[in-house]
Amino acid sequence: MSEGTSFDAAMERRFQDYLEDLGAAVGNDARRRGLSDYMTGLLLPGERKSMEPIAERLDSGNVSRRHQSIQHFVSEASWKDGPVRERVLGRVVPAMQQRGAIEHWIVDDTTLLKSGRHSVGVAIQYSGLVGTTANCQSLVSLSLATGAASMPVACELYLPEEWAHDRKRRLRAGVPPHLVFRTKIEMAIDQIRHAAATGLPRGIVLADAAYGGARSFRDALRDLDLAYALGIESNTTAVPAAGAAGHATARDRSAKVQAGAVRVDVLAGEWGPRDWRTVSWREGSAGQLTGRFAARRVQVAPTQRRDHLDPEEWLIVQDAEAAKDRNYWLSTLPADTPLENLVRHAKGRYRVEQDYRELKQEVGLARFEGRGWRGFNHHVTLCLAAYGFLVCERSLFPPRHPAQADTDGASQSILHRLAASPHRPHDHA
Repeated sequence: MSEGTSFDAAMERRFQDYLEDLGAAVGNDARRRGLSDYMTGLLLPGERKSMEPIAERLDSGNVSRRHQSIQHFVSEASWKDGPVRERVLGRVVPAMQQRGAIEHWIVDDTTLLKSGRHSVGVAIQYSGLVGTTANCQSLVSLSLATGAASMPVACELYLPEEWAHDRKRRLRAGVPPHLVFRTKIEMAIDQIRHAAATGLPRGIVLADAAYGGARSFRDALRDLDLAYALGIESNTTAVPAAGAAGHATARDRSAKVQAGAVRVDVLAGEWGPRDWRTVSWREGSAGQLTGRFAARRVQVAPTQRRDHLDPEEWLIVQDAEAAKDRNYWLSTLPADTPLENLVRHAKGRYRVEQDYRELKQEVGLARFEGRGWRGFNHHVTLCLAAYGFLVCERSLFPPRHPAQADTDGASQSILHRLAASPHRPHDHA
C-alpha cells in the first residue's frame, strides 16, 4: 500500500468516526444517512454545493430519490442544531489545542448575497463583500483561534427589524415565535456570554469598530473579565491616563476632565516622531506585514455620562500616509505589554476572514437555496461540521511556518483525497 493510499484510508476512518459521533445527535438511521450524504457532498470538490448537485455526485443513477432524501433531512427534519454543534466543538477545539493554546475570541459578521426577497432574513443591508448595501443575509459569528488555526463556535442569522416585526413573513419562513429582534452587537454579546458559561478556553476578544466602538460591548467584556483588543472609530473621545508622557500627573478624574476629553485622532495627531515605531506583526503571502504604530494609556470618556471615565486601557494607533486613514484600537491588555504584542493581537482578526472564505468557497455556506429558518440553520450547522473536519485534519499536519500556512491548498488536498477514497461514506447498502 502506498503512502498516499494509506493516508486516504486513515482519513476515511477518521471521517467515518466523525460522522458516527455527530450522527448520534440527529436521531434515527435515516437522519444519520442524511447527515453522511450532505456532509460528504459539502466536502467533495466542486463549486456546486446545493442539494441536487450533491445528490447527483452521490448517486447519479437515482438523483431524484437521493435529492428528496437530502432535502427532507436538511429542510424539514426536526433534529436540533445545538447538540450537533456541541459535538463538533468537542472534537475540533481539542484538535486545535494540540497545536497551541486558544489565544483569541474573534467576533465578526459576514453576508451571503441573494437574488430574491423571500429567503429568511434577507434584506437590503450593508455587505462587506461589495462594500455597500446589497440584497443579502447576514451572519454573526464568534470564532476561537490559536496561532495556527481557527473555528467558528457560534454562527447565527441576523434577523433585520423588518423581518422580526413582520408576523406573516415570520410564519411563512418558520421563524420561532420566541425570537425577538436583536442588534448584531447584542447577538455577539449573547454568543460571548454563552461561550464563557460553557467553559470554552478563554482568549482575548477581537472585533472591528462596528463592535468595539459600542460601549455596551466593551462593558460586557469587562463584566466577564475578558481582555480585548477592539477596533474603534477616530471620533472616540478619551483623556490621557494620569502619568502619561507629556501630560500632567495630577489630573482630577472629574467632570471637568471628562469635559476636556478629545477625539483619539486629535490625541494621535499630537504625538511626535519618537512616539512611533515600525512593527511587524506576521508573515503575509508577500513577506512580513509591517507598519508604524504608537500606543498610549488612556481613559475613554463616554459621551452620555459626563461624570465618568472608563478604566485605564491602551489606545493603539496604526499610522498612515494620510492622518484620516489611521487605524485605532482599544485594549485592556496589561500596562506592561510590549508594543509588538499589542499590535499582534490588534491585527489578529485576519483568521476569521480565512474561515469565511473557506466556508463559502470550499464548503458551500453561500450555496443554500431553501427559504426557511429550519433549513437554513441546519445548512449552517452542517457547513460548520464539515469545516470542523477540515480543521481537525489540518491539526494532524502542522505547517512549518503556521503564519504562512496555505490553508486553501490544504483544504483542496483533503477534499480531493476524500473524493478519491475507494470507500466513500455515502455508499450505503
